[in-house]
Amino acid sequence: MTVYLYLSLIPEALIASMLPPDEFGQYYATGHQCKTKGQAVFFDVDPDFRDPYFAIDEGIARCVPHPDGRPKHSVYISVYRVLEHIPVESLGLLHLSTSYGQTLALTPEQPVEEKEATRHLYQDLTPAGGLLVSTLDPVKYYRTVTSEPTKFIRYPALAFVELGLGALADDPEHGPLGDLPYPYIHHLREALLVLDPETKQTKLVQRAHTAEFPYRMVKTGFFVGNGTHLSYYRMPSPEVLRRDHARWWRLANL
Repeated sequence: MTVYLYLSLIPEALIASMLPPDEFGQYYATGHQCKTKGQAVFFDVDPDFRDPYFAIDEGIARCVPHPDGRPKHSVYISVYRVLEHIPVESLGLLHLSTSYGQTLALTPEQPVEEKEATRHLYQDLTPAGGLLVSTLDPVKYYRTVTSEPTKFIRYPALAFVELGLGALADDPEHGPLGDLPYPYIHHLREALLVLDPETKQTKLVQRAHTAEFPYRMVKTGFFVGNGTHLSYYRMPSPEVLRRDHARWWRLANL
């Protein structure tokens, strides 16, 4: 049977499994024995990828069917400093699983820098878990904390998602909340108000933020980078999701 490699972001882990992506997403998100139920975000990893940091061949060797023929669901190869040891070129599709086990696959593309500064809300997924606002577009933000750090904080690699701000992006002080689900609105407004493209480009909203987030609030998409290499996984619009992925979209918003 085929053995797959997956890079999980919630939590960070390199996992070998005999389950294809859709089945792995259902298993990983809906809970099995000791794992609690919750959304799952994971990448396909090139099955030929190898790095001395990981005991990949040993992990694959342990990924064998159960005596009754059932496939092995997961073998955890590593749960520490995983992303920084996997080149972006070895990552394939990004899979988003709802807490009900429905999985949506996104394809990678090259990110494009913005010409004008606007307000953004970023949630770091791996290796950090902070929530912050910034006037930097995703490409510039990634550079400032990885390959071209502007402060003491620096990551060798980073995966993050851009979330929507609604009317607060243009009017952080008086903009209507609409359907924003964030419980930290007051602090969010304060952080947005101090942003300035010249003097204060980034402001932390929450230092240790929960790993999960509403899929419906994903604005542009997901970003994953290692060193100078950054890939972008565009999130389809709500209209496209309703039309082409209706079941996933409905379960993602329950």
